[in-house]
Amino acid sequence: MTMHGSVSAWSLPSRSDLVPLDHDAQADVCIIGAGIAGLSVAYGLLLHGRRVIVLDDGEPGCGETGRTTAHLTVALDQRYVELERIHGPEGARLAAESHSAGIDAIESTIDRESIECDFQRVDGYLFAASAADLPLLELEAEAARRAGIVGVDLVDRAPVSSFETGRCLRYPQQAQLDAGRYVSGLTDAVCRRGGQVHVHTHVARIDESPDLRIVTREGHVVRCEAVVVATNSPISDIVTIHTKQAAYRTYVVGAKIPTESVSPILLWDLADPYHYVRTVGANLLLVGGEDHKTGQEDDGAVRFERLEAWARERFPVELIDYRWSGQILEPVDGIAFIGQDPATSNRMFLATGHSGNGMTYGAIAGMLIPDLIAGSPNHWSALYDPARISFGSAGDYLKENANVAAQYADWLEPADRESTGAVTAGSGAVVQCGMKKVAVYRSDDNTLHTMSAACPHLGCVVAWNAVESSWDCPCHGSRFEATGAVINGPANVGLSPVELEATVESHVAATGRDG
Repeated sequence: MTMHGSVSAWSLPSRSDLVPLDHDAQADVCIIGAGIAGLSVAYGLLLHGRRVIVLDDGEPGCGETGRTTAHLTVALDQRYVELERIHGPEGARLAAESHSAGIDAIESTIDRESIECDFQRVDGYLFAASAADLPLLELEAEAARRAGIVGVDLVDRAPVSSFETGRCLRYPQQAQLDAGRYVSGLTDAVCRRGGQVHVHTHVARIDESPDLRIVTREGHVVRCEAVVVATNSPISDIVTIHTKQAAYRTYVVGAKIPTESVSPILLWDLADPYHYVRTVGANLLLVGGEDHKTGQEDDGAVRFERLEAWARERFPVELIDYRWSGQILEPVDGIAFIGQDPATSNRMFLATGHSGNGMTYGAIAGMLIPDLIAGSPNHWSALYDPARISFGSAGDYLKENANVAAQYADWLEPADRESTGAVTAGSGAVVQCGMKKVAVYRSDDNTLHTMSAACPHLGCVVAWNAVESSWDCPCHGSRFEATGAVINGPANVGLSPVELEATVESHVAATGRDG
């Protein structure tokens, strides 16, 4: 799989059996995005007898699905104490019910399609990061029970011998799997059941009138009755959804440990930002956390060091085999957006805002969206409705959007560097060139790449991400390769090339520096 600057523990080999779309096509439903959500929706639609085409500008799972740590759990990033406050007792109950059903749906798909992906039921444990968190743990236990989570219980400690977790909340019969192998198996299942999956096919635009048409960058057209946008951050919605969620980077280290020194387990603490842990096989431990707003920090190396130190303090770590980061979208009211896109017609659907629970949210989308397209009742629809207004999260809504507004002040601030010559090989920086802010990347062979620093989504100044060698937007999380190609929405095109003055370019080419 393609990674930008780091490598995950999951193997997603190139699929020679899948090809780009090279012709006009027609389907009942076109799905944009071949990650866990898009493929789950495709599979669910095929079980309903629909004709399905899936388009992805990479390969299955090559986006954020390939960066997940694949915790399958009803223990959500937003605690049930808060879910109950914002969505009421019934909303919290439906959240728990749907995520439990999501785990069951994944297990059923694995059994039905004979997917070999190391699926395993394991217990999960939420523990206090300090004594000050113990009252919250008690409150969460009560809220989780009210939400109907079966068997949830407070225990004296988690079954980990290498450190003392202290009192913790046990969630029985959660699950984990190999995300890469599951995505590969799910892709095979979609194709076996008559679905079409086209790779390296970039959707340039969605035309809604007079009929629904998906137009690719190469000019091929897919005509359909409905479209599902499952691109992590929607490319079909310019503003509405993006005011309701915020993009964060999260970091993971994969640590080699002595064989069977840690039993299969899921762990989460109550720190802020919190840590999450799981085992892979007999001798690999994944430890994640150290989240921050996308594009608003560039200290990934330090965050990896903190994760490694945290892991070494608590587990018998021998060496670090993997380091990677991923992007999560945090909804302001703690619940994902799965349903009709409120900014478009009733023929367009989306799945986004999956926080750190993308695997189960993807499975939920695979059950909910086929029902919505069919016009069938689904009692989860109101909870996940992208058009909902949650008055209990008004403070978070205002806070997140004030943060976004503050990022536009970057246009008035000094640039990272005063000249292109200050940008060293293998790095990037925003440079002030006259009245323009230019995103400048100097490749290892000293070639200079210059682009507008304005994100093509809504014009924020992008920031250099040294860990991923990418340009990240601090407003809504769009991401771009070092040379400007778009990686992640909501932007759907790359950074615009900028021509520097010929005298400056020739001087840089000759000397490797300005001035």
